[in-house]
Amino acid sequence: MFDNMSASAASCTSSIFIIHHSLYLLFNIVPLLIVCVIFCFPPLQLSINAFDYNCHVDLIKLLKQEGELVRLRKARQKMSELFPLTEEIWLDWLKDEIRLTEEEPNREKVYELFEKAIKDYICPDIWLEYAQYSIGGMGSPGGIDKVRSIFERAVTAVGLHMTKGQTVWEAYREFENAILIPSREEQELLKAQLERIHTLFRRQLAVPLMDMEATYAEYEEWSEQGVSEGVIHQYRKALKQLEKCKPYEESLMAAEPPKLAEYQSYLDFELKEGDPARVQITFERTMAENCLVPDMWAKYNTYLDRQLKVRDMVLSTHERAVRNCPWTMGLWKSYLLALERHGADHHTVSDVFEKALNAGFIQATDYVEIWQAYLDYLRRRVDFKSSKELEELRGAFARSLDYMKQDVEERFGESGDPSCLIMQIWARIEALHCKNIQKARELWDSIMTKGNAKFANMWLEYYNLERSYGDPVHCRKALHRAVQCTSDYPEHVCEVLLTFERVEGSLEDWDLAVQKTETRLNRVNEQRAKVAEKEANMVRQEEDRADQRRKNRSDKKFQKKTQKGTRAGEKRKVEQDDYHNEWNEDSDEYMETETGLFGKNAPPGYKPGPPGAKKAQQEAAAQRQNDDKPELRNDNCSVFISNLTYTLEEPEAKLRTLFEICGPIKQIRPVFSNKGGFKGYGYVQFESSVSVPEALKLDRREVEGRPMFVSPCVDKNKNPDFKVFKYNTSLEKQKIFISGLPFSCTKEQLEELCKSHGNIKEVRLVTYRSGKPKGLAYVDFGDEAHASQAVLKMDGMEVEGNKISVAISNPPRRNVMDKPGSSRPGADLMPRQVFGSRGRGRTQLSLLPRSLHRQSEPAGKVENGTAAAQNPATTSTAGETKPLSNSDFAKMLLKK
Repeated sequence: MFDNMSASAASCTSSIFIIHHSLYLLFNIVPLLIVCVIFCFPPLQLSINAFDYNCHVDLIKLLKQEGELVRLRKARQKMSELFPLTEEIWLDWLKDEIRLTEEEPNREKVYELFEKAIKDYICPDIWLEYAQYSIGGMGSPGGIDKVRSIFERAVTAVGLHMTKGQTVWEAYREFENAILIPSREEQELLKAQLERIHTLFRRQLAVPLMDMEATYAEYEEWSEQGVSEGVIHQYRKALKQLEKCKPYEESLMAAEPPKLAEYQSYLDFELKEGDPARVQITFERTMAENCLVPDMWAKYNTYLDRQLKVRDMVLSTHERAVRNCPWTMGLWKSYLLALERHGADHHTVSDVFEKALNAGFIQATDYVEIWQAYLDYLRRRVDFKSSKELEELRGAFARSLDYMKQDVEERFGESGDPSCLIMQIWARIEALHCKNIQKARELWDSIMTKGNAKFANMWLEYYNLERSYGDPVHCRKALHRAVQCTSDYPEHVCEVLLTFERVEGSLEDWDLAVQKTETRLNRVNEQRAKVAEKEANMVRQEEDRADQRRKNRSDKKFQKKTQKGTRAGEKRKVEQDDYHNEWNEDSDEYMETETGLFGKNAPPGYKPGPPGAKKAQQEAAAQRQNDDKPELRNDNCSVFISNLTYTLEEPEAKLRTLFEICGPIKQIRPVFSNKGGFKGYGYVQFESSVSVPEALKLDRREVEGRPMFVSPCVDKNKNPDFKVFKYNTSLEKQKIFISGLPFSCTKEQLEELCKSHGNIKEVRLVTYRSGKPKGLAYVDFGDEAHASQAVLKMDGMEVEGNKISVAISNPPRRNVMDKPGSSRPGADLMPRQVFGSRGRGRTQLSLLPRSLHRQSEPAGKVENGTAAAQNPATTSTAGETKPLSNSDFAKMLLKK
C-alpha cells in the first residue's frame, strides 16, 4: 500500500515538473525564438536580393522598434546607397540623428545627412527641418550667415511650391525678425536688417502662393511707409496667376495618390505658360509622388536637356531617374548622353555604364542599345591618331560581342542583335576611319555565318561597304555569293549583279553573271511552284472538307423541314385548293395593284397607294415588261452597272452623261423596285460592241461618293464559268501589296511615293463598296526587279505617321462561296419561303397557288440583267425542270 502511495507521489511530482518545464519554454524560449526569426529574416532576404525595397523598409521598422540605433543607422545607410528614400524615411532618420547629436557636439554629420536628403527629392518639409536645425548653430562663428544661406537655398528650391512654399518664406522672415532686436543699438545694422525683411516681403508677394492675401495684409501692417506701387503691381500679377492655377491645385487636393493624371494636366498648363521655374517645381512635385513612372522621368529629363541646360540640375535629375527606375534602359542611355554633353570625365561615364549593365534590364535588345550608346561615346572621343583610345574602342567592341554571347544569351535565350548591328558598325569604322578593309571583311564573314546569309539586305549592305572602301574584285565576289545564298529577294540581288557587270565587268564576266542568275532564278521559281502547289492542295482539301460539312448540314436541315412540311401540308390541302379556284375566277378584267396586274379583285387586305405613287408604279411595270423582252436587248453591246447609291436622282440621265463618251448609246435600263425606287444598278446598251471596252475602263469611277462597278453583261446560264472578278488570285511578282496606309492617302500621292523605285503601270486603292478607303493598295510595276526593290525600300516606311507594310502581291485563293454566280449549298434542294410585306400571317396559311407550290426548283436567278428560260414546260433531257423567270410566274398567275 505504501509502495503504491510512493509511486503515485513520484508520478505526480514528475507531472508537475513536466508542466513547469513546458510553461518555461512557452513564456521564455518561444518568444526568444520568434524574435530571432523576425530579426534574422530581413537580413537573410537582403543577402539573397539586395534590391528588395520592401525588405529594407521592414528591417528599418523592426530595428527602430527594438531601439537598435547602431544597426538602424547602418540599415538606413545601406538603403540610401541603393534607393532614393521617401520624405517620411528621411524625416525619421534626421530626427533620430538630431537627438543623438544633442549628446555629442558633432553637428557636421547631421549637415551632411541633410545635404543627402535634399538631393533625393525636393521636399519643403525637409528644407524647413534643415533650416530650423541650422538655427540651433547660430551662435557659432558664421552661424547667422550659414542659416541665411540655407534659407536662400530653400526658397530657391521650394519657394514656388503653391501650397507648402509659404511656410518656408514665413520661417525665413521670422528668423530675420528674431535677430532684429539685438541690433537696435547700431542704426546701420538696423536699417540693413529692415531692408532684408522688406525684400523678403516683396519677393514673397511676387510669387503666387495659397493664402497670399494674408501675407499682403501682414506687410501692410508691418511696413511703416506703406506698400509701394511696384509691390502692388507684382502682387496683383501673382494673384492673377494664382487664379489660373487654383483649379489644378484643387483637383490635386481632391484626388487620391499618385494623382498622375492631375499632375499631367498641371504640367501641360505650365509648359504652355512657359515659365521654366514653375515648370521645374511642378515636375518635382510630380516626381515626388510618381517616382516609379519611367515615362515621367524621361519627359522631365528631356525638358531639362532642351530648355534649362543647367549642368548640375540636369545631371542630378538624370541620376535620380536611374536610381528610381534602374530597369529602364532609356533613362540610362539619356544619362550617358547628358554626361558627355556636359563634359563629364571618362571615368565617370564608364562607371555609369557599368552600373547600367548591372541594372537588370527586362529585354535582350535593351543591352544592345546601351552598348551601342557607350560605343558611340567611345568612338566620338577617338581621334584615330592615338593608338591608346583606338585600342580601347576595339576592346570595347570585342567585349560587347562576348557580353552578348555569354551573359545576354544565357539569360534571355537570344543575343538581342540578330542583324549584328554592333558588328556592322565596327566593320564600317574599321573601313572608314582605320582604313583596315581586311578587318571589316573578317567581321562581315562572321556576320554572315550567324544566319544572315539568306537575307538580301545584308548582302547589299556588305556590297555597299566593298563598293565604298574595297575593290571591284571583292564586290563581284560578294554579289556572286549573294546570288547563291539569298532566299528572300533573289531577283533584286540578281539585278544588282547584272547592273554591276554592265558598269564594271568584261564580256566573260557578263556571261558568267547571266548564267548564274538564270540558273538561280530557275531553281527559285521551281521551289516556289512546288510550295504554291502544296499550299493550293492544302487549300483545296480544306475547301472540299468545308463543302462536305455544309452539304451534310444542309441535308439534315432539309430532311427535318420536309418531314414537318408533309404533316402540315396534308391539313391545309383543301383550303389551298379552294383559295386557288377562287383566285382564278373571272380573270377577264384587271386592276392595278401594288404588285402589278392581277385581276378583277384585289388580294385580301390590299390598300391602294397614294395617287402620286401610281406613275412610278406604272414606269416600274413598263420597265419590267421591257426587261422580259429579250429581243430588245443585246448583251454583247451592253454593260452591267452596279453599286450606285439608291438616292441617285434621274439615274438614266446621269448614266447617259457618264457613258456617252464611250460611244453611241441605244438604251439605258435603270432597275426600279415595285414602288418606283431606284435599286442602285442597271444596264447600258450601246449601238456597237466596240464601245463596251471603253465603258469597262470606267470601272471604279466615283459617282456621288461611291465607286461605280462596271462589268460585262453575260448570261450566267449560258456561260456558267464566266468570272466577274478580274483580279488575280495567285502570286504576282511584278505587283506589290501595301497595307497600313492612312485613309487620306490618294492615288496620286501613292504614285509619287513609288515612282522612284521603277516604272509604274497601275496604282489601285482598295475601298469598301461605299467608297471609303480600307488603307490598302496594289501597285503594278513594269518588271519583277522593280517590285522587289520597292519592297526592300518601302517596307516599314512611315507615311503621314502610319507605318506601312509592303510585300509581293500574293492574294489568297478565293472561296467558292465568293465566286460570281455561286449559290449557297442546298439552294437547289429547299425552295425559298416568300412572305409578304408584313411577314407571314397569323393564320400560317400558304397563299401560294398549287401550280407554283408543286415546283421543287426555285426561280432562275438573274445575273447582270439576263433572265432565265421562259418556257416552264420545257425540261432538259435529263428530266430536270429548268429555272423559271419572273414572266413565267406572271403567266402562271394570269392563266385561267
